[in-house]
Amino acid sequence: MTAKTVLIVDDEAPIREMIAVALEMADYRVLEADNAQSAHAIIVDHQPDLVLLDWMMPGTSGIELARRLKREETTAELPIIMLTAKGEEDNKIQGLEAGADDYITKPFSPRELVARLKAVLRRATPRGIEDPVEVEGLMLDPVSHRVSVEGRSLEMGPTEYRLLQFFMTHQERAYTRGQLLDQVWGGNVYVEERTVDVHIRRLRKALGEPHQQLIQTVRGTGYRFSAKV
Repeated sequence: MTAKTVLIVDDEAPIREMIAVALEMADYRVLEADNAQSAHAIIVDHQPDLVLLDWMMPGTSGIELARRLKREETTAELPIIMLTAKGEEDNKIQGLEAGADDYITKPFSPRELVARLKAVLRRATPRGIEDPVEVEGLMLDPVSHRVSVEGRSLEMGPTEYRLLQFFMTHQERAYTRGQLLDQVWGGNVYVEERTVDVHIRRLRKALGEPHQQLIQTVRGTGYRFSAKV
């Protein structure tokens, strides 16, 4: 099973380091940010599985970032645990109403943090997220990172693989080039929308006939993955 990625957002470096050590010992991958702005950029680009978010930070507070993440469609389901020295019940309620999944008051033990984090991830992880996806004989296996047709392995680049994985798990909906850039490349990667067309063409070539026809051009919009003609 692939290790989960956790983003620690706290303006105090010693606290980030203490949490990072505890999480790495528990086999989590760790990303760090010391303010809300850089945290948002990391979330868009790296799509962590969970955010540990400090309430009190200079500039944009953790509670404001939590509200923003819950408002945006691409991050609305991202699990958030608030870290704070605020222990009053009103503050806890405010954090949960902002969309936090759990709330840990400083000081806390690393063991408690890891246990609470595991519980939130268990609740948040959809069933079948690592199951193979099959459409018309085309098989994508997220665990082995392989794509095959009728047992024959297909070769494709990492961007084409991510595109195909997104399409196969989001079928029957038309996406604009901008939406595909946000979902597959990350919203903070500055590339031309026409770059999507180049990678769609490469993906279709890698799939070959007849499976390249699963990726349909939707005139005036973008692209859709569908087994329906």
